[in-house]
Amino acid sequence: MALFFEEFVLGSRMETPARTVTEADVVLFAGLSGDYNPIHTDAAFAAKTPFGERIAHGALGLALVTGLSGRTGVLDGTALAFLGIDEWKFHLPIRIGDTILVRWTVAELREISRKDAGVLRRRMELVNQKEEVVQSGIFSTMVRRRAAGGGKP
Repeated sequence: MALFFEEFVLGSRMETPARTVTEADVVLFAGLSGDYNPIHTDAAFAAKTPFGERIAHGALGLALVTGLSGRTGVLDGTALAFLGIDEWKFHLPIRIGDTILVRWTVAELREISRKDAGVLRRRMELVNQKEEVVQSGIFSTMVRRRAAGGGKP
């Protein structure tokens, strides 16, 4: 269910559905991005690294955060613009076969000059099946306000 700006509560938390990162995800992302670094694409090379195996692209993890957070439906029809990402950190590798989800907390609700919108800042944490935070940072999104007498999108 989509929420308007004024329906978000500072400090509220949400968890997305989970998904497993597959070899197909890594291969397709390499093709899409053009990033064929052997740490992602060469099992023999990756076996000799500190990770001991191929790992997912960091940017793939970030892309999965956007997709997983979208699966909640919370901003369907109310998000007006994705404004930026702040303080993004890559804490641990995402391994092929990891099951991940996103936990987010409303970190800030900022009024802006536009009367029809506000800025929602969410602290995002990409978490694996071991409850380890593998990536984290803050997403800023411009979100519609509820129009007087208006309904849900």
